[in-house]
Amino acid sequence: MSARSWPSSPLAAAGRAFTLLVQPPTPIGFDGRGFDGLPDEILPLEQLRALLLAPQTNVEVRDAVWRELVIRARRDGPAWVVAAVGIALPGLRHIAGLLAAGWRGDTRDMDAELLVGFLSRLKTIDLEPPRVVGRLIDAGLRAARRSRDADSDTHLVHTGATGPTAPIQPWDHPDLVLARAVAAGVIDADEAHLIAATRLEDATLAQAAARVGITAGLASSWRLKAERRLRDAIRDGDLAFVSLRPRSRRRRRGDATQPRVAATQQPVADAPLRKTAASQRVAPADDTTRPCVAATQQRKTASPPRAAAASATQQRRTVGSMLGAAAAPEVVLAAQQTAFVGKTSDREAAGVGAPGIGAGPA
Repeated sequence: MSARSWPSSPLAAAGRAFTLLVQPPTPIGFDGRGFDGLPDEILPLEQLRALLLAPQTNVEVRDAVWRELVIRARRDGPAWVVAAVGIALPGLRHIAGLLAAGWRGDTRDMDAELLVGFLSRLKTIDLEPPRVVGRLIDAGLRAARRSRDADSDTHLVHTGATGPTAPIQPWDHPDLVLARAVAAGVIDADEAHLIAATRLEDATLAQAAARVGITAGLASSWRLKAERRLRDAIRDGDLAFVSLRPRSRRRRRGDATQPRVAATQQPVADAPLRKTAASQRVAPADDTTRPCVAATQQRKTASPPRAAAASATQQRRTVGSMLGAAAAPEVVLAAQQTAFVGKTSDREAAGVGAPGIGAGPA
């Protein structure tokens, strides 16, 4: 194989080496006999990887197989080291994709550090606790994150002042991302603690689960589901505008009061205009009253009963004059004989309801 055809990416090179390892004529196989949940035969490594990634495979079976892979990698030489890396390659690629999100530099250095951390942990990992492959991948993740943070730190401007430094744009501090996710309801506080303790710190999943008060298996399920929700929220931009600062209620209340005050002051400002319009409507009242009085006098001459009613009205006007209530007879006749159907201002201007005048309907 020529040097040009060999991949330049460390993870791609590890995948190519794993593919060559399982090719005929001398493929390496895994003896599945004696492992519950695996076929009783020699399994090709590709088939073994597919069985370990299958959802129906039990967690205990997965841990038992990985304990055997770690022992063989330590005992049987480089071929089984490549086999262990190739079987864990889907998880390593997933972590590499998360690390490369938003990274503008070269990702090959991070991929190399990811592999170095995985292989270094492969030599020293404790096989008694569960989640063997998860702890191996976590070790690679921590090594790659240290490399990325060191590369990011070279772009910072250092000063003599002590205190926290702002994260480089467009990246954000992971703790702030988790805090915004909790504030937005994407994850809860326990899930954020599990992610921070196991992904950002050096705590194992069993240690983080003990702090929360749950088992390691339940903590693994919680963290997996929480990370999926967190990934979807970041991808959809749901955490981009989540504020962690409490807003002032007094300011919002004042802002909401100003439109109401303006609406209250508007009718007061319009009151002179309404009074002017009312006076314009009242002004023609005398002109409209005179035709009504003339029509009433004609009906009084033609109809004796109505003439008697008019005489009684004249007597009422005389009594009103004696009492000091001066009222024009035309207004009294108009109020007695014709119903006013205008607005209240028109009725008051015409004398209806004035002191000493009984304004009954026609």
